[in-house]
This record gives sequence, C-alpha cells and structure tokens, in this order.
Amino acid sequence: MRIFLTGATGFIGSAIVPELQKAGHHVIGMTRSDAGARALEAAGVEVHRGVLEAPESVQAGVEKAEAVIHTAFDHDFSRFVENCQKDSRVIAAMGEALKGSNRPLLITSGTGIGNAHLGEPASEDVFNIEHPNPRIASELAGNALLDQGVNVSVMRLPQVHNTFKQGLVSPLIEIARAKGAVGYVGEGRNRFPAGHLLDVALLYRLAIERGEAGARYNAVDEEGVTMREIAEALGRGLKLPVISIAPEKAAEHFGWMAIFAGLDFPASSEKTRRILGWNPTGPGLIADLDAMDYGSLAA
Repeated sequence: MRIFLTGATGFIGSAIVPELQKAGHHVIGMTRSDAGARALEAAGVEVHRGVLEAPESVQAGVEKAEAVIHTAFDHDFSRFVENCQKDSRVIAAMGEALKGSNRPLLITSGTGIGNAHLGEPASEDVFNIEHPNPRIASELAGNALLDQGVNVSVMRLPQVHNTFKQGLVSPLIEIARAKGAVGYVGEGRNRFPAGHLLDVALLYRLAIERGEAGARYNAVDEEGVTMREIAEALGRGLKLPVISIAPEKAAEHFGWMAIFAGLDFPASSEKTRRILGWNPTGPGLIADLDAMDYGSLAA
C-alpha cells in the first residue's frame, strides 16, 4: 500500500517507517522542515511537506495515499488542551479526504481514555465520551468520522520507550536534574503502562494492514510499572536521591507534570494481542532506563 504517515520523523514515526518498508509498503512521510525532508529522502521515503497548524496541508498528503497513519502531535504540554483540539481539527480534515472510500485512517490516542474506573486497567472496549483527559478530543473526532462512513481505527499509546526516550518518563529526568532529586508522589504505587518502541511500530503496521473500522488497540507490553520503580531506576542512572513528594506538594515539585505524576492508569492489551497476533518482545521500561547513557543524554 501507499501509506501516508504524519510525524514520520518523530520518535514513533521514525520507527514505523522501516517497519512499513520491510513489509513492502510505500511510505509517504510528512515533515515540516528541510532537515526532516532530507532525512526522509535518505530513508527512501516520499516526502510530503505539511504542518498541523494548517490542516489543509495534511489533507493534501492523505489524497496521495491508500491508507493513513497519524502519529504527529504537538507535545508542548503547557498547551495540552489547545494541542488536543488542534489534533481533532487535523483528524477532521484528513477524514474529508477519505469520505466515500474505504481507505483506512489509523489515529493516535492514549491508553488512559480506556479507563472506566481509576485504578482498573484500561481496556480497548471502553470509550467514555465524558472522560476528563483532553486527548479525548482525538477520539471524538475519529468517532465523528466513523459516523460519516470513514474507516477510522485508534492506536492508544502507553509510555513508549527505548534507551533514548520514554514518553512521560523523559520529562521526569529534566525535573530531577533541576530539583537535585528524583521524586514520586506519596507511596509511589501509581502505575504507568509501557511498550517498547519497536513493538509499538510493529503494532501500527499490523493495525493499518487489518484496516478494521472502529477498532481500538492498546500498545501495551507492561500493564503497569509503579512510579516508585521508575523513580528508583532514574535515581540509579542520575545518581540522585529518590524522595517521596506529598500530594499537596506535587505541583510545586513537578510543575506541569504534576497532572500525570500521581495518576494510576494501568492498561491491558489482551484484546489487541488476540486480534492482531501481537506478541511484544522488546525490553521492559526499567531495563531501558537502566541501560540508558544519562551522560550522553544530558549532552
């Protein structure tokens, strides 16, 4: 297939590119920069120039393709609500180009959207339209397209990791360096789900090849790694003390990250594994944190 991939030079997108290519797909990769275009050309990817701030530029890429994977997202969390709304506008624009066809569109969301009750593992079958997480905007936009006959499915991401980056865990490293200690909230029993980057890239390929309208997938290998385990791994790597932060002091210590640092949001991928035959094999989150070169990361 000719597959249009947004976020093609990003952390996840750059891993999806070779996964699609080795399966024989032709990748059309979106980038906003000259450097990104050069990197994509060197990887044998057809370049499409587009930016999220101009949904029509993204839509133009969709028109060239037989299938679409949307991973691009503005990760400025100081403007998280606004960026989630921007994502919903981009999804709506892509859907306009797909109407009247069965070309699949695979959008991206977070596993937390599948939480029916806090503390219970999120599942693929749960979609609460009243969910307080602003990222719900992406799935609401996808649902609106489903109602219009567009073939939309959703990839829900946990903390995607390798030895260079680990989703929401990565900002904790910079916070720890600034504070001189690695913190966790309360007893640190709250859990983050996780999945290795290469396993997640494979899952995107399996999902777009299946092209099942309305499907939701959880890209989860580890159902829940405790915040204390994560903090202790960072403490080992950074050679910093590990401390408990009282919940009422979380905002002071973590800043914008406080809204996530104390959340307990485990997630299951039982249905995803069964339907797609996905069997993740990559190292776990703590293994990657222990293997990371913290010195070169700072440099």
